[in-house]
Amino acid sequence: MPIKTTIKKGAYFDSVALMQVAKKLNSVPGVIDSAVVMATKENKSLIKASGLLTAEVERAGENDLAIAVSARTPEAAEAAFNAAEELLNKKPAAASPGSDRKAAGLDDAVASLDGANLAVISVAGRFAGALAADCLDKGLNVVLFSDNVPVETEVALKKEAVKKGLLVMGPDCGTAIINGAPIAFANSVRRGNIGVVAASGTGAQEVTTLISNEGAGISQCLGTGGRDVKAEVGGLTFLQALSMLAKDEATQVILLVSKPPHPSVMKNIAAAVKRIKKPVVAVLLGGEVKEKVKKDFYPARTLEEAAYKAACLGRGLKAAKAKELIYDMNLRAEGLAKKEAAKKKRGRFLRGLFTGGTFVGEAQVVLPEFTGPVLSNAPLDKKYKLKNSVALSGHAVIDLGEDEFTVGRPHPMIDFSLRNKMIVSEAKKPEVSVLLLDLVLGYGANLRPLDDILPPLAEAFKANRELSIVASVTGTEADPQVRSKVVRGLEAAGVLVMPSNAGACRLAGEIIRLAAKR
Repeated sequence: MPIKTTIKKGAYFDSVALMQVAKKLNSVPGVIDSAVVMATKENKSLIKASGLLTAEVERAGENDLAIAVSARTPEAAEAAFNAAEELLNKKPAAASPGSDRKAAGLDDAVASLDGANLAVISVAGRFAGALAADCLDKGLNVVLFSDNVPVETEVALKKEAVKKGLLVMGPDCGTAIINGAPIAFANSVRRGNIGVVAASGTGAQEVTTLISNEGAGISQCLGTGGRDVKAEVGGLTFLQALSMLAKDEATQVILLVSKPPHPSVMKNIAAAVKRIKKPVVAVLLGGEVKEKVKKDFYPARTLEEAAYKAACLGRGLKAAKAKELIYDMNLRAEGLAKKEAAKKKRGRFLRGLFTGGTFVGEAQVVLPEFTGPVLSNAPLDKKYKLKNSVALSGHAVIDLGEDEFTVGRPHPMIDFSLRNKMIVSEAKKPEVSVLLLDLVLGYGANLRPLDDILPPLAEAFKANRELSIVASVTGTEADPQVRSKVVRGLEAAGVLVMPSNAGACRLAGEIIRLAAKR
């Protein structure tokens, strides 16, 4: 079908607003596919992979808005462009009397919120540092959600925060739970006695929800941003958060979540843990603590194991009790895997399409013992780096939240459109046997996940009768989406749902392993 495009020069729109326009265009009768994005280099690559790239889009600059439509008829294409124009020009509704007042600036906001001590910053990275510094000057702790902040700025902010006795969580801090309040991408979890320090947003969501679903609870969850544990930053926030939780009377168990810190940072973290007179559980995905830290230190290989160990300790049980929970899950996975493997005749590869970056790391920890080497756009070992993140080969797991996919687009936890296309395109490949997915619920995430994901799942199963789709759902019953409702919807569609990402990886890997023996 012919592709029609239009370019709006110098027209900047928020990525979430563009996502809403794209959804509307795709619902126009006769429209096959569409793209409504800022014409950045990264977005052009994604448009090309979708088959919507034209010479006009190729020539557009990164400050230009590109709209591309593939339609069955010229009339359908015209209707789509008219709908886009209407939506893009639509003025926001006026605030109703008595609605929340918008502050004129930071000074106005601080003045109008007496006693406020925390600021959440989500602006373009080039502006975030100065705004965070201003917040620190006003005595505010900072959750810095913004990414693309220079590392030099991060270090300067965190050193200043340490001097002032304040906390800078981030940059790129996706998750925090402060005094029971979920911030950014976070979930509604039980209050309890387990404090979490996490250099990983999705990792924090996974452990806090698993802990909550197991009947334990969270005192505080302090995010640090993934770069905090690198040598350049030195774990400034990680160590500060550890100290805070060590002194917090409501916290009786501490859980650490991170990818392997730089050795110099790990040495300082280990020294700090030794001084803490509380049990400490730690998961360093893709790494391990080689030295004996202290008697009540409990290392874990996966987020699942760490969460269950912390939950057991928080409920007054021995950490070893966690093995029973994982064992029961494995028994169920073995039975499901045998049934799925029995229907395989052709496909032999696994493809993991993740919205949570930490799950990609965990998949690379779990899967190789079942499948052998796994390629990724975010590899734990650089020798397994994918050559092309949208042309997958072999066993592969990709992080759709990486910058290459998200520049000028909403995060894939919000906007399912790119992954939905990949679900269908991967399912159509005869060599693909298993699709492995995550679905992250909670505040900030897609509020209608089933509405968005079920149609491409149905199309994938229709295209590949031997296909197995395995998923985990990160969330709780108290989340806006209601975890059990989402699980039931996925299972009714034919998806195999496990309680954790690690469990889903083991099930997917076992299907591949058993199918290879046939």
